[in-house]
Amino acid sequence: MNVGKMVVGEKAFLPCTPHGVIQLLIRSGVTLEGAEVAIVGRSNIVGKPLANMLIQKNATGNATVTVCHTRTKNLAEHTRRADIVIAAAGRPNTVTADMVKDGVVVIDVGVNRVEDATKKRGYRLVGDVDFEAVKEKASFITPVPGGVGPMTITMLLYNTVESAKRAAGLVE
Repeated sequence: MNVGKMVVGEKAFLPCTPHGVIQLLIRSGVTLEGAEVAIVGRSNIVGKPLANMLIQKNATGNATVTVCHTRTKNLAEHTRRADIVIAAAGRPNTVTADMVKDGVVVIDVGVNRVEDATKKRGYRLVGDVDFEAVKEKASFITPVPGGVGPMTITMLLYNTVESAKRAAGLVE
């Protein structure tokens, strides 16, 4: 039921990670209205709901959204055009520096384990973006870990509080 309400723009519990991404952008002063957004990832958990939320006719939407994925032909053409690139493909280095324009805002939702013999566990966590290279071109970029993950948890707590308020009859 919440997905249907979300799609038509009615009040609903929003999925935590997409909601966290939008709050991160808004609270960082990024303008979404009229922005070209490339979402790299089409999952039912992040990509699709995020695209729907960003195109809504409201204060946290009104963006022009292109949904891409790992099999998109000429992926770089789409990401280079974007003011905001949101990577959620689940594959390290999906977005590289040559794929973005100067001043781009980059949100890295990906969490991937890559082998690293220098680490105690034998691996390290990286996102879907080549962080070190892309940060030189980006006006804003989220790290992995420590970027979107904490916002997901925050939005889960937000939904929990909203649910409690509704159950107590404090809001409609």
